[in-house]
Formats: sequence, structure tokens, C-alpha cells
Amino acid sequence: MKTAGFVLAGGASSRMGQNKAFLEVDGRRMIEIATGAVWSATGHVAIIGPPDVYSGLGLPVYPDIRAGCGPLAGIETALTHTEADWNIILACDMPHVDSGILRQILDEALVQPEASCVMPESVDGHVQPLCAAWHKRALAAITEALDNGTRKITGSLHGLEVHYLRLWDPIENVNTPEDLARVRNQH
Repeated sequence: MKTAGFVLAGGASSRMGQNKAFLEVDGRRMIEIATGAVWSATGHVAIIGPPDVYSGLGLPVYPDIRAGCGPLAGIETALTHTEADWNIILACDMPHVDSGILRQILDEALVQPEASCVMPESVDGHVQPLCAAWHKRALAAITEALDNGTRKITGSLHGLEVHYLRLWDPIENVNTPEDLARVRNQH
């Protein structure tokens, strides 16, 4: 297997007040939108999150190796469990990300032999590390960053070759009830 995909769904959803993964956008739960897009782009999908919450979805579920340490720990967990070189890692709270965007990111990764990560960047300079392709070789640097107390994804990138892929539209995530209302009204 050359590529794989993972959906991060282990967050506390503290700003939302309830589990974001099960909220609906366009008649589908966000976890289903995310896993469907990742599956379509890679032919493989697993969830990083609590098995007791997500095992009913019929997909492999891996608990965070470091519970409560944020999305960087989720990336570490995904890269620990993967057998693929390149891995799409997508947060479950980006309901407008589709398989076409993920395939574009993955295709760019496959022609970047030295890169450890291919991360989308919007025209306004906003990067989205939770909708990116991560090479398994990034695992050591991520583990070292976590061991040293780093929790911010961009803080773990030192020493990694990161390639930024310019996208015209920003990739939005849903963190608050206001964000949810906005994305529900976009269609």
C-alpha cells in the first residue's frame, strides 16, 4: 500500500459543546463526510479517536497513543499505525473538503520525493495541517516534538521538508456553533 488515509476524531469539541463528528451538514454527519472523502481519495480509511465512540461506524479505529495531547498526537498515532508511505490526515470537522482536494494534495505529495508533508495553503497564506499528506518519515520528528512538550502542529515541523500547495479557496473547519451555522448556510 503506497497511500492511506486517517480521520482525526479524538478532539474534545469544547468550543462546540458536543461531539462535532456527529453533527450534520447537508444531511450527513461530518464523520461520514470526512471518512467518505478520505476513502475515495486513498482507498483506505481509519479513524483516530476513542474506539467506544466510533467502532459502530464499521471502520478501523485507533485510540490516541497520547490521550489529551491534541491533533499532533493524532497525527503521531496515524503515522504509527500506517503501512503506507504517504497518508492523508484529515480532521473530521471540515465538511466541505472533498476527495478531489484530497487527491490533489496526495498527487502533489507523490511527486515530492524529499517532502515529509504536503500542506495546503490558501491565497491569503492560511495553512491547514489537518488536511494534509504526511509521509511516514515525519513520525520521528513528531514524536520528538511531543516528547519535548510541543503540542502545536506547526511547532513540530522543524527539520521536516514541508511543501506547501497553493489552493484558491481556504479550507474551513467547524469549531463553534456559529461556524456550523455558516457552513450549513453555504449551500
